[in-house]
Amino acid sequence: MIIDAYNTTQDRRGRSDFLTGVRRGEEPPAYTPFDPQRILSRMDAAGVDKAMVCSLAQGIENDFLMTLVAEHPDRLFGFGQVMPQWDNAVDEVRRFAAGGLSGLKLHPSLHGYHAADHGLLDPLFEVCAELGLPVLVNALDDAFCAPLAIEEVAKHFPTVPTIIAHMGAVWNVPEAIIVAERNPHIYLETSATLIADVKRAYARLGAEKILLGSEWPGSDFDLERMKIAKAIPDEADRALVEGGNMARIIGWA
Repeated sequence: MIIDAYNTTQDRRGRSDFLTGVRRGEEPPAYTPFDPQRILSRMDAAGVDKAMVCSLAQGIENDFLMTLVAEHPDRLFGFGQVMPQWDNAVDEVRRFAAGGLSGLKLHPSLHGYHAADHGLLDPLFEVCAELGLPVLVNALDDAFCAPLAIEEVAKHFPTVPTIIAHMGAVWNVPEAIIVAERNPHIYLETSATLIADVKRAYARLGAEKILLGSEWPGSDFDLERMKIAKAIPDEADRALVEGGNMARIIGWA
């Protein structure tokens, strides 16, 4: 089974130039509900069986994600999101887990906190440990979420699988590899990374700590699978990266 570990979906894109793609001075398009065929057709074209979906973080849409995965349980699974500063952040994790979401995504950069903030993050990791949820941390070359900072909290919760999205790309990839190497429960996700970085992680860590991710629609499933195929030529190892590891993390294997 091919399982993609990281993709984003948004039902309401609002006024964001980044999300709407409109030119300066143009009106954003009128709201239209998200069409699941947008992602499902691209998954089909690339031979992807299941894909994780989450909010990009400009807007947190846990209810939308719960509905989406409930309508396509054989193809999509979701990671909910909170701002740790919320008074009800722990309760919201419990709510979306009960509603069918499979993990927690954190985005320190967009939500204005540091990944090593124990006061904010320990309660979230504690509830994830209780509920058996993995945590994915967006870590795209940013001081708020450097791999060593992610490790500072995650190392105290060895039963919580923790995924460093983008392998800390670009400049923090070496740190991410070190952190994954010395923490059995920390994994590296490959979207937005270079082939050379995936090769470097594979050489150092083996296949068991690497997860295929596309971050669709930022990239596409077929392109990311091609990257993994070039970086990891061994078929058995590639099967772990392209699904086996994520199935184990979620509890499907």
